[in-house]
Amino acid sequence: MNAPIPAIVLAGSRPGPDPLLTGSGVSTKALLPIAGQAMLVHVVKALRASPEVGAITILAQKSAELAAEPGLAGLADLHFADSGQGISSSLAAALPPGDDPLLVTTADNVLLTPTMIAEFLRGAEDSDVAVAMVERDTLLARYPQSKRTWLKFRGGWWSGANMFRLRGRRVLPLLDFWGRIERDRKKGLKIIAAFGPWLLIGALLRLFTIQQGVARAGLRFGLNAKVVPMSEPEACIDADKPADIELIEAIFAARREAAIGQPL
Repeated sequence: MNAPIPAIVLAGSRPGPDPLLTGSGVSTKALLPIAGQAMLVHVVKALRASPEVGAITILAQKSAELAAEPGLAGLADLHFADSGQGISSSLAAALPPGDDPLLVTTADNVLLTPTMIAEFLRGAEDSDVAVAMVERDTLLARYPQSKRTWLKFRGGWWSGANMFRLRGRRVLPLLDFWGRIERDRKKGLKIIAAFGPWLLIGALLRLFTIQQGVARAGLRFGLNAKVVPMSEPEACIDADKPADIELIEAIFAARREAAIGQPL
C-alpha cells in the first residue's frame, strides 16, 4: 500500500471582484457557505475522510483568516500557509522535496468525495503529472443544465475536475510555463496553442484524443502526463457561478436524502 499522499487546497482569491461574494458577508470565496458549511470545509472534510490522504495544507493569501473557520476545528494534520498572487508560483514553493507526489485540489471543489479521490489516485499512478477530467456525455447525462468549459478532442469533449497529482520538483518547469498562461485557463484553444502549433492543429482537426494530447504536452517538459477520466459527473461541477451553487445545493440535498434512507 502506498504511503498517504500530502494534499494542497488552493484557497486564495483571484484578482478583481467576485460576483459570488456580493451581499454574502464573507470576504473570500473559500468561506462562502454552501449547504450549511463554508466551501473550504466541504473540501477539507472529504480529503480528511480519505485514508489515502496525509497532511493537508491550505494555501491562501490570508491563510490566518481561513484557519479561524470554526468548521475546520479539530481536523487532524491540517496546516495553513500564505501564498503568493499566482497559483503556479505558490505551488512551486509548496512542492515536497525530490520526487514525492502531491495531490492538489481547490476550495471550490465542494462536491469532492473520498470515492473520487480514490478513483483519481488509482488512475494517476506512475505519472509525473495527472489531471482529473470528465467527458461531456458523462456530465450531461445526469446534469444537462450544467455549463462548463470544454476541451474538444477526438472521441469526446472534456472539462477539468480540479484534481491534480504532481510528482515533486520535477514538475517545476511545467509550473513556470503554466504561470505565464494561467490567465487564459478558461480559453481552451489558447491553452492548447501555448503548447505549440502542432498540438493546436491536432486538436482543431481532431487528430488525437485528449489522453494523447496531454501526453504530448507533457513530453515537451520531459514528463509523463496523463488524463484520469472520472466516472462521477459531479467531479467537474465546481462553484464558479450562481447557477453552479444552485445545482450544488440540490446535489447535497439529494445526498442527504439518500443517506437518510441507508440502513444503520
